[in-house]
Amino acid sequence: MKIAILGGGNGSYAAAADLADQGHEVQLWRRDVKGVEALQRNQNTLTLKDFKSEREVALSLVSSDISEAIADASLIVCPTPANAQEDIANLLAPHLVDGQVVFLPPGSLGSYIMAKIVFDAGNEANVSFAEAGTLPYLTRKHGEFEIAITTRATRLPTGVFPLREKEHALTVIRQAYPSVEDAQDGLSGALMNAGPIIHPPLILMNAGPIEHFDHWDIHNEGTQASVRRVTTRLDNERIAIRESLGYQSPHFPLSDHYDNAADEWMYGNLAHDKLVDSGDWRERLILQEHRYMREDVQIGLALLVSIADWADVPAPTATGLLAIGSAVCDADFRHDGRSLTSLALNDMTQKDLQTLFKDGF
Repeated sequence: MKIAILGGGNGSYAAAADLADQGHEVQLWRRDVKGVEALQRNQNTLTLKDFKSEREVALSLVSSDISEAIADASLIVCPTPANAQEDIANLLAPHLVDGQVVFLPPGSLGSYIMAKIVFDAGNEANVSFAEAGTLPYLTRKHGEFEIAITTRATRLPTGVFPLREKEHALTVIRQAYPSVEDAQDGLSGALMNAGPIIHPPLILMNAGPIEHFDHWDIHNEGTQASVRRVTTRLDNERIAIRESLGYQSPHFPLSDHYDNAADEWMYGNLAHDKLVDSGDWRERLILQEHRYMREDVQIGLALLVSIADWADVPAPTATGLLAIGSAVCDADFRHDGRSLTSLALNDMTQKDLQTLFKDGF
């Protein structure tokens, strides 16, 4: 299958290398022209490291022209930070065609946001947008062209916007990611996003050591019992929101990620142990700039709090963490972050909102 990968970060390089290694025809887009030129000088080749071996993988195309990168692609994978979704949607809008599937792992309601931007731009092509509960990989770059994959997702709950295109979208995505599971609509997919659950307690409750030490592994020294208790409370609020909106289990409780005897979580059993053992997450963290803060708190957690408010579901842990994140960054994430209000969805009834997510525009 011809697949376009958007972005130049850890997730995008992992997807490009992994899917090319599987035999797909992979076309990579980056807006960073210098990064594109460097990879072209390297013969469009990435070095993939995983449990099997270290090997070189060639991509079929590397380009800074998004129309060229997505041409004839059945699947467009966009593992970029959520704050890049609007810009990328505006670039995609003139070029998307019938039958293409845009996959955001994960999304924070990016499936709806991108679909609306494309529609508002006048493109009425029958395009599906999907978002998953997590990135398909635990991964980090080891160099300019080298990507290490610690583990791959074994269960990938995915919601589709509009829901009426679910069968087509999931069929296409499963050709690349067989672990994809039906999570119904895009709102359900957004409420599967593990990032706003696992990362806000880690980044905020480790703020002192992050600012003190040059390097810190919040998934090792930072994931202590007190942090885990906060994470569990926060996740219970997410699950309560899902249940109030009529979404049924499995809800993929994050506690299963840490319990090797529990039901298999998104990355399978022993994933947390593999992550810690890799040492790849012992890194220099800029507290106020890190993706865990600017994506998972400012966007993902703010969205979760706004949905809780709209659905009238108590979410004291989420609300408190959002307030602390705002204070750390000297900002107001409830006002400036992603929310149903900022998306002009807050005045809709639950029935009308779910009809929109089912039928689209």
